[in-house]
Amino acid sequence: MAGTPSPQTISTQQLELAERAERYPREALLTLAHFIDLNWLREAYRRTRKDGAAGVDGEVAADYEADLEENLSSLLERFKSGSYRAPPVKRVYIPKGDGKRLRPIGIPTLEDKVLQRAVVMLLEPIYEQQFLDCSYGIRPGRSAHQALDHLWQQTMSLARCWLIEFDIESFFDRVDRARLGEVVAVDNCF
Repeated sequence: MAGTPSPQTISTQQLELAERAERYPREALLTLAHFIDLNWLREAYRRTRKDGAAGVDGEVAADYEADLEENLSSLLERFKSGSYRAPPVKRVYIPKGDGKRLRPIGIPTLEDKVLQRAVVMLLEPIYEQQFLDCSYGIRPGRSAHQALDHLWQQTMSLARCWLIEFDIESFFDRVDRARLGEVVAVDNCF
């Protein structure tokens, strides 16, 4: 792609964001949208998975890429003007681990995935400064397996403990978000 930024350029901007967030941890960073420009969207497109299922619009990466510069320019203009509205998410059901039940998942459109990736690229270096070493979730260089290993190491050092696994159906549909915020805000990992 002509005019494609090197990942180093975007990485340098992300490093600047991370350093600022680390230097001023209590300050709100209010003017971030200016980081998202055409180069930023090109890099977001490059980092977006291209082999995923199509969203409600049916558009796949090859279709979007056929007129990539115009599509990204249009997306940027709508984002900057505030007129961008995320399209509905396509709902599909996939089998759960036991093969007997189905789990709903949502599939956004490719363009929405690109904009989501651009926002993640912007926010990740800022919020990464606030996470504790024992925080996992969906973080760069972290995995569910590492979280389980950490949990295993911590529980094995206890004299007595119970480890209970459970699956709460539709947990995030029903959770008390205020209480969840209180629990998540605790600066303690064991």
